[in-house]
Amino acid sequence: MSFFNINSKYSHWLFIVMGFSLAIMTSTSAIAAEGVSENKQAMLNNIVIDKVFVDKSARTLQLLSDNTVIKSYHIALGGNPVGHKQQQGDKRTPTGSYTLDYKNEKSKFYRSIHVSYPNTTDKARAKSRGVSAGGDIMIHGQKNGFGALGLLNQQRDWTEGCIAVTNDEMDEIMAAVKVGTPIEIVE
Repeated sequence: MSFFNINSKYSHWLFIVMGFSLAIMTSTSAIAAEGVSENKQAMLNNIVIDKVFVDKSARTLQLLSDNTVIKSYHIALGGNPVGHKQQQGDKRTPTGSYTLDYKNEKSKFYRSIHVSYPNTTDKARAKSRGVSAGGDIMIHGQKNGFGALGLLNQQRDWTEGCIAVTNDEMDEIMAAVKVGTPIEIVE
């Protein structure tokens, strides 16, 4: 087995062949993963998402079409996620039925879709308590510049009351969900 001998005149070829093999395996894996991602995106583009459902206790956001779950995402919420949002700054995500009423490409987080909180009931409840109901509740990606930490960030609740996903997931959601889509958020 003189071929594997480091001092052999052929040993440098062994390292070159191993390097090329590793490069080919890595590049084909990346190409295959990219193809799968494009296929998933194409699948979502061909289906009409007619509802978004968020289960706060399960930490999931689901895209639905005719009450069938098409895609499910793990989410992060605010630092005080239990219960309905009562006022600005309470770090809670509201519960109830709302509408996704506009998209924001210039957010301080990677892309976002606005949830129509507060509704008239939320405003009246906050007014009776003498506080602001708050607002700016969004589904969004990671804080700009921190996208690479998305999988780590999603292991804890870190938002001010918004619903956070990874940046790649936000791209899928932005492409699949149209403005005006209802969102139901449950405890």
